[in-house]
Amino acid sequence: MTHQLLSALALHRIATTHQLRALLRPHATRQTVSAPLNRLRRNGLVDYTVLPASNRARAWFLTPDGARLAKDFPALHGRPPYPMTSAMAASLKTPHTLTVLRTHLAFVADARRRGDEHSHLDWTPEVSHPIGDGERLIADAVLHYTLTGGRHRANLRAFVEVDRATMSSERLAAKLIDYARLWSYEPQPVGRPRPRRPAGSGVTWLRYYPLFPRVLIVLTGASPTVLAHRIADLQAMTAQHPHVAALARAVPLGAAVLQDLETHTPTSNVWVPLAGGARRPWTQL
Repeated sequence: MTHQLLSALALHRIATTHQLRALLRPHATRQTVSAPLNRLRRNGLVDYTVLPASNRARAWFLTPDGARLAKDFPALHGRPPYPMTSAMAASLKTPHTLTVLRTHLAFVADARRRGDEHSHLDWTPEVSHPIGDGERLIADAVLHYTLTGGRHRANLRAFVEVDRATMSSERLAAKLIDYARLWSYEPQPVGRPRPRRPAGSGVTWLRYYPLFPRVLIVLTGASPTVLAHRIADLQAMTAQHPHVAALARAVPLGAAVLQDLETHTPTSNVWVPLAGGARRPWTQL
């Protein structure tokens, strides 16, 4: 359990006791998780900040010593942990980070129910890729998920963006342009002629993914009417921007409300395809 707790905090940055229990030991008692967390804190490897208006609920994070220990875990190869330098620093990142983890937990619970493969290590927050002109796209998370039902296994990947309605709807929709740029971005050699090769064969994302991950946008933090308007704006961007429209013809794009994922599961008909059509599971976008 100690190793799993350190790994989970290394990946997710911050997590409440309740979230860690749901992620790692959903059927165990609260003490099964809280006791090793308190031992880790006494050893200086983790610490916590108290969430406001939460009956003193704790949000846990790695200390620098905890991060130094976790960075050598084989399961975290290529995914260095990011320690918090203080409870104040942790509190500044807490609202968004905990909401991203809420999204992950909806997929974890659904995978357990269905018998699919998706664990606490199959979700990598804050994944960065260059998109040209010195700019980078930072996805809130990359999801890895294996469907095991039926006659064939299917490995699915998705970029996940979690929107808490803290930015304008226009800025949210503009994120789709960044994904379109990543989809087509081919870095050019400096000072050398461009080699002849098939169009698209040198795109950056092929270094990391066999297929471009689908793009899932999860919305929360506003009324159903406001969230519906934000999804409509995403659909309008998909229809009107030529590069996003081209992306949508090749890559599944969908949006859903976080509360619907938690109430109905991600494999229910809760995802709105941004290119148009009826609501469907994320696996069928």
